[in-house]
Amino acid sequence: MNQRADLHVHTTASDGQCTPEEVVEMARALGLRAIAITDHETTLGNSPARRAARGTGLFVVPGVEISTESALGEVHILGYFVQPQGSGLEQKLRAMRQGRLARARKMVDRLARLGMPIAWERVREIAAGESVGRPHVARAMLERGYVSSIDEAFDLYIGSGGPAYVPRRHVSPAEAIAMIMEARGVAVLAHPLRVAGIVPELAKLGLQGLETSYPGYSPDEVAYLSSIARQHGLVETGGSDFHGPEVISVELGAATAPFEAVTALMGRRPAAQPQRQTRAGGPGVA
Repeated sequence: MNQRADLHVHTTASDGQCTPEEVVEMARALGLRAIAITDHETTLGNSPARRAARGTGLFVVPGVEISTESALGEVHILGYFVQPQGSGLEQKLRAMRQGRLARARKMVDRLARLGMPIAWERVREIAAGESVGRPHVARAMLERGYVSSIDEAFDLYIGSGGPAYVPRRHVSPAEAIAMIMEARGVAVLAHPLRVAGIVPELAKLGLQGLETSYPGYSPDEVAYLSSIARQHGLVETGGSDFHGPEVISVELGAATAPFEAVTALMGRRPAAQPQRQTRAGGPGVA
């Protein structure tokens, strides 16, 4: 087993192609030391992955990825070591998933008006869960022969500016960081090259890390991002953004961070909030 960690992995809990258990087996076959399950707006893949990794030596970081909107465009915030229970995080994520569901349905309606009908029921079958996203719509389009690849579906139809594209309501980066911190998690900016200008602002809000290693980043780009991370005292992380070969053609482990990044992130978790005391000295209800 090497000492590398892929800290950006998606599963069937959101728009990934592989189950949490399959991802764990793939990571073990690659000899990875750790992976982070970072499904879009859901933490439901964390427990199955951690159960599958129990006793194997593979460390699974419980995580989430939250899509947000800023003046620079879409910004994705990764949350590591989140504890949804009691924090209200899962309820907020559930509301966001409902927004994704409504958005996907509208895209299916627009595709039908463009002469490319696909069954909504089939999109839901492909998603196989609460979290429905554009990759599921794209896969349904591919099945019907409307496009020759997932990339083509995005480029021509459901990507930003495409005729079937539907924007969705995003939370702000500040709101996402607050949600993660309330769940005792650590916030990291995902694939930050295009939005690096927002780092100083986010660092003041509680951002703790920067994904400096990402598929397609050149050595010069990695060095540039590393300098920003050092300037703001951020942990440097890395991840493949793995979704599966039929969704996004990037292999698990295509970008990684040393395992020391995991321990550094663990050390930055917010402290537990002390329970409020009643007048009699017993624990109160917060």
